[in-house]
Amino acid sequence: MSALAGLSQILSALALAGFIGVALWLLMRPRARMAVLMPAPQLLTVTAAATALWCAAMTVYGPGTSQSLVVQSLRDLAMLGWLGATFWSPRAPMSRPLRLILRMLATICVLTLLLGAAAHLRAGAEAEPWMTPTLTFAAMVVAIGGLLIIDGGVRHASAGQRMPVMAVAGGFAMLWAYEVNVQLIGALTGEIASTLIELLPAVVLLTLPVYVVAAMDIGRERMRLSRTAATRALILLGAAAYLIVIALTGAVARVLGGDYAELAQTISLLVLLGTGGLMLASARSRGWLSVMISKHFFEHRYDYRAEWMRFTATLGQGDKADGGEDDRNLYRRVAKALAELTGSPGALLMTPAAAGGFRIAEQWHWPDGASEDATLSLRSAFMLQETRHIVDLDAERRGHPGEDLAIPEWLMADSRAWVVVPVLHFQRMIAIVILHRPAVSRALDWEDLDVLRIAGQQAASYLAESQSQQALSEARRFDEFNRRFAFIMHDIKNLASQIGLLARNAERHADKADFRADMVETLKISAGRLSDLLVRLSPRERGPAAEAGRTLVEPVLNEIAAEMRPRRALFVGCQAGLSAWADAGAIRQIVQHLVANAIDASAPETSVQVVAVAEQGRVRIDVIDQGCGMTRDFIRDELFKPFVSTKESGFGLGAFEALQVAQALGGAIEVASEPGKGSSFTLWLPLADARSDNGADPRVMKVGHK
Repeated sequence: MSALAGLSQILSALALAGFIGVALWLLMRPRARMAVLMPAPQLLTVTAAATALWCAAMTVYGPGTSQSLVVQSLRDLAMLGWLGATFWSPRAPMSRPLRLILRMLATICVLTLLLGAAAHLRAGAEAEPWMTPTLTFAAMVVAIGGLLIIDGGVRHASAGQRMPVMAVAGGFAMLWAYEVNVQLIGALTGEIASTLIELLPAVVLLTLPVYVVAAMDIGRERMRLSRTAATRALILLGAAAYLIVIALTGAVARVLGGDYAELAQTISLLVLLGTGGLMLASARSRGWLSVMISKHFFEHRYDYRAEWMRFTATLGQGDKADGGEDDRNLYRRVAKALAELTGSPGALLMTPAAAGGFRIAEQWHWPDGASEDATLSLRSAFMLQETRHIVDLDAERRGHPGEDLAIPEWLMADSRAWVVVPVLHFQRMIAIVILHRPAVSRALDWEDLDVLRIAGQQAASYLAESQSQQALSEARRFDEFNRRFAFIMHDIKNLASQIGLLARNAERHADKADFRADMVETLKISAGRLSDLLVRLSPRERGPAAEAGRTLVEPVLNEIAAEMRPRRALFVGCQAGLSAWADAGAIRQIVQHLVANAIDASAPETSVQVVAVAEQGRVRIDVIDQGCGMTRDFIRDELFKPFVSTKESGFGLGAFEALQVAQALGGAIEVASEPGKGSSFTLWLPLADARSDNGADPRVMKVGHK
């Protein structure tokens, strides 16, 4: 006995012990529990016992002998019975072709078992020379048929089938595939593959764990190959089939004699090179191959997980390989995503036009672009929106009976146009996508229509969100405009009050030269203020912080005092050379609000003071009055809120706007007030020069009535 034969006998004994243990363990498992885990648990136990008998035959007689082949037919019969009972049921019966194959295989197994056993009982060892080839051929036929049954069963399996049950079928497939390959190698080489036959017990041992795992409560999920892995497996199988054909051709040529072997090799090489070159050079050929593989080898045309991930990624951020513009142009991304989903090389996207109907808004890889005059009428748009039809233009061109969708002539005449996809969002069509004809044209089926319909709804949500963002941006611009207009109306009210007071005083003092000079100056200032207000209303007007710079405070206070002179003479005090880091117009706007409120809150005979100094590295401007004052609750809860005012004709925006502008400048406003004792508003602003204003003594003040 050789070392390999001894190893084979040891492996057979181990497999025998293992399968006896598994069969006894399965037999002792609770029947109710096993019935929950798999459809036919008793047949799995029978299969394990039959495999144990086969391992016993291999241990005694050796693998590949006629005795072990006779017992192998019993094992195959049990495996076929388990497959038929597991993957098919009365509610989901087996197809007629598979049923015929299964019955034929079962018949072969029964005949092999009976005839082989009878021959060995009558002739003994003398029957082995003529029985072995017959039994080997029968075993190979059963193995090939068993692989077909497994393939059909796995395809037919329901979504709830457990992964370990599928693993048992995989173990059967591995065992049968090994046996087929052993016989095939022997047929190609003309010699028995004795080494591979001796290693058969090792393959049997590899299938042992799947019996145990299948009877345990684990793995309720299914196991599936991805479409990419399945395609690569098909390519490898194709390459293997090519090599087998080459080998068979060479074997036949050697049998026939002559130079046919070299001729066969040359022809095969030319066919291989020609096919490979065609696939590499022709996109149409690659498309045809992809369509054929998807159509005949896969249950569904689309790999939904991979396609949906790519579709969502394209909608979300685009592909920078196409140029950065795709990342920002949502219309182009939508057209690209829908085109790639169906294998179309290009697409057009149409959106509602201002004049009615739909116009082309964007295109992705559409050859020679599209005409600007290409539009879709309102009637056609209404029909697409109401019917929600995905239009196969080839069917429309053939005069397919159905509803009249009023497809425009330019679209019917363009043979590149393949499919029209309405992009609907809650019964409203917000876009239309026209897909370019793929390299290999095909008719749309129900799967294409469902995918395009769902993808169109997903794309519609992105477009609707984008449109909502645009509408929100416009609403914000209108809100900003209204906000500016409200503040300006408040300032216009103050100017109107000032001009009204000036007009009343003119009735009594118009004959005085000094008054006329003050009136002209006040009117000039008011006109300038009105012009400034119009500038502030412009949407291109920048905020106060954008114009910040070194600004002398005293001239600003003097201008305010001159403007307020018709209403009240102000007491203005300012540190010499005091400069703030702010916009002069913004400082004027804040102090004017505070001064106007101080004048309104105080009696005509009382004074209003405006004092500006540098303190703690910042500019401090105090506006002090001796008016009615305010309570702490009012200051805390209502003073700086918009549209809250104690004046009958007030807008309630002055203090609120002053605080907003001050904060935009990096400053703040403090308030100290008591009812009946007046109020003090303190404006804090950044100091332009933190070196005590170039050495100037902060105690040196310019004071006077303005």
